[in-house]
Amino acid sequence: MSVDMNSQGSDSNEEDYDPNCEEEEEDEDPGDIEDYYDGVANDVEQQGADAFDPEEYQFTCLTYKESESTLNEHMASLAATLKVSHAVAKLVLVSFHWQISEILERHKSNAAQLLVEARVQPTSSKHAMVHSSHHCAVCMQFVRKENLLSLACQHQFCRSCWEQHCTVLVKDGVGVGVSCMAQDCLLRTPEDFVFPLLPSEELKDKYRRYLFRDYVESHYQLQLCPGADCPMVIQVQEPKARRVQCNRCNEVFCFKCRQMYHAPTDCATIRKWLTKCADDSETANYISAHTKDCPKCNICIEKNGGCNHMVSYFCWMCLGDWKTHGSEYYECSRYKENPDIVNQSQQAQAREALKKYLFYFERWENHNKSLQLEAQTYQRIQEKIQERVMNNLGTWIDWQYLQNAAKLLAKVDSSCFLSLLPGPQQCRYTLQYTYPYAYYMESGPRKKLFEYQQAQLEAEIENLSWKVERADSYDRGDLENQMHIAEQRRRTLLKDFHDT
Repeated sequence: MSVDMNSQGSDSNEEDYDPNCEEEEEDEDPGDIEDYYDGVANDVEQQGADAFDPEEYQFTCLTYKESESTLNEHMASLAATLKVSHAVAKLVLVSFHWQISEILERHKSNAAQLLVEARVQPTSSKHAMVHSSHHCAVCMQFVRKENLLSLACQHQFCRSCWEQHCTVLVKDGVGVGVSCMAQDCLLRTPEDFVFPLLPSEELKDKYRRYLFRDYVESHYQLQLCPGADCPMVIQVQEPKARRVQCNRCNEVFCFKCRQMYHAPTDCATIRKWLTKCADDSETANYISAHTKDCPKCNICIEKNGGCNHMVSYFCWMCLGDWKTHGSEYYECSRYKENPDIVNQSQQAQAREALKKYLFYFERWENHNKSLQLEAQTYQRIQEKIQERVMNNLGTWIDWQYLQNAAKLLAKVDSSCFLSLLPGPQQCRYTLQYTYPYAYYMESGPRKKLFEYQQAQLEAEIENLSWKVERADSYDRGDLENQMHIAEQRRRTLLKDFHDT
């Protein structure tokens, strides 16, 4: 069935967005919103193929030995400067997130206070209160002096109690968090104090792993790869919420929070959104179903592709006429808030809040479903290319553009793809994460600009998705041009709204 694709997206850019028209509909004061839109409609055309990539981020993947060597190098250097043991130097580094310049400045101004803040030395007042005794303060047994052990705080406990204390904590997964047993004493135990107290090599190996984990997690330039059983460590120069990928297990994640990459939404916002989705999941269950009634014949239908354009010429999201989406720039992606809601009852406000959440949640879930379907499309294209190559209908290079188009649409990760295109190209995935961003965004001109760019991106993605699913009906140049436009729309949005 043929479809007129000229009614939407990149094929109708001459029908520019008219903010004044929208303002008349909503009866709002347009203010100087026009200034925000000046030149936006043409920003893609002004950018070349090598335009600035807002997601470009330099990182290095380190093996266990490489990262351990890096940590030990910092530790040895600091230990020599502070004139402390290597174990104490590590605790100081952990306390200040391995920011050596800050540690050296603090050491220069007040060396004693530095060790107190690092919890390796007690304050002078607490140190003076300690009195000598041959009794263990835990088991209250009389112990020979040589069997009493203490940290710099001089809180003495028998060796047996220390062994039990350290053994229990290490079994619970504690590394640098092993501390003094005295009440209200926060001094940490250096690793060279703990190792002789652990009764088995198995426990010592566990302790080494937990220490390494804590050292890496406290380092502002390092992150452990969250991939299952992956020992790799990611190193950066400047920590940011940017996309990184392990070169061993191909896990893709946000460097700052180690969760799934979530641009343009920041780490705190996506954490809040995911928590809300989990808390309100039962409330939202009915709206996240994968079936809807056709607005024309009322037959129950199921979405089986990534594109939201249904064959019956309506939009899957709003069930509206598809033809209107070209001129309205996907008006169904923008939530129209009630400006008078603050003057209504609490019950009405609660209903409005739920309505707003469900609006964004449905679109979040829909794009998640589309990602899964487009991953299936990618697999079908792979099989189709293989079949054509086997039948001497061209080489892999001849059909590579089909594979690239499917990659551009879907989430790029190890479960779907074995290799990456140049640059982080994942249009649908980025679009999915624009909805939590919009949900928490304050109303105003900047949100209107964001919703405009979101609608532009969505229109191009749906156009690309439609063409990819029907690749045989479009020539290579048309498909590659649509790929370029969709990716540039994505970059434009991230450049303007992804925190740097």
